[in-house]
Amino acid sequence: MLLVIGGHSRNVGKTATAAAIIRSTVNYGWVAVKISAHRHGGRDGKPFVLAEEHGRCGRGDSSRFLAAGAARSFWLRAADEQVEAAMPALLALQRLSPNVIVESNRILAYLTPDLYIPVLDYAVEDFKESARRFFCRADAYVVVSRGDREPPWRNVPVRQIRRRPVFSVSPGRYENERLIEFIEGAMMRNDCPPIKPMNAPVERWVTSP
Repeated sequence: MLLVIGGHSRNVGKTATAAAIIRSTVNYGWVAVKISAHRHGGRDGKPFVLAEEHGRCGRGDSSRFLAAGAARSFWLRAADEQVEAAMPALLALQRLSPNVIVESNRILAYLTPDLYIPVLDYAVEDFKESARRFFCRADAYVVVSRGDREPPWRNVPVRQIRRRPVFSVSPGRYENERLIEFIEGAMMRNDCPPIKPMNAPVERWVTSP
């Protein structure tokens, strides 16, 4: 299962939603990947930086994934034009576990996940171009509950939200049992049973801190 969690802006709950999913399905041995923009790509002329997280008590997003129960967690930093160069590294991570959860929108330009679930917050007017580009590819939406607010965005096909399952979450508590049932149902259809993570070699891609 390749599950991609996206979002239309910063600080709308993407990481919290991914962590909540990992926490509720920890027996699936998730490998978690955070992808973030890096204006100048990698170091020493490399097009990207891929670092493995080892601490569960840090404040970074990759640390939060481990704290939630991910088997392994990675942080990929790449400029928009360099994400394609990082695809071999991402594919190598998929060999660590059949179940990979990625926080990103941009990755959809290069692959088709089993599920793509963006997080939407109607209180945030900003809407990233990457989220707009892939909005209609969503299999479901997570909407942060804000009472009776309506989507505030222009030039976004918000009618699409009514055509997909919508899972409401509370600000600060990004959990929804029906969302977990939806994901587990997809995993069963894709024959993704609980597993023991593997230790495939990925060192050639990982940059030392």
